[in-house]
Amino acid sequence: MQKAIFFDRDGVINSDEGLYYVFARADFKINPGVIEFMKEVSRRGYLLIVISNQGGIARGLYSKSDTDELHRYFLQICSVEGIQVTEIYYCPHHSDFSNCLCRKPQSLMLEKALARFDIDPSLSYFVGDRETDRQTATQAGVRTILIRPNSNLMEHISEVL
Repeated sequence: MQKAIFFDRDGVINSDEGLYYVFARADFKINPGVIEFMKEVSRRGYLLIVISNQGGIARGLYSKSDTDELHRYFLQICSVEGIQVTEIYYCPHHSDFSNCLCRKPQSLMLEKALARFDIDPSLSYFVGDRETDRQTATQAGVRTILIRPNSNLMEHISEVL
């Protein structure tokens, strides 16, 4: 079995300061320490997987193609840095419009990743900035690292290593 670090996107990987939804390249700014953190845990054998709610799609504020384009941009940045992101999962639904099973705090996206990549939840971590991230991880048996939104991720490296 493998081990993984699961990352929430907005507020963990990229800054969401002053923004409720991040969907444009111009607004996508990687938070301090993210690249270094990803490089270090990847060297230690962790898969890197993003798990994100993108409810602005259901609200009609942006499209799936906008989200996919932003994720391609993020993956390009990672590639330049020598970082391999295993997968990005996102929920396009919003609780105002539906009761889906994938939107955090439900754990379906996380459970899909665990099964697909043969990941041992007891060896894995979910890095999030909200209580819903902690709830998602707990339901799937994954340990949680809860950070302040938009903080330096390297401040938490000792929680993994």
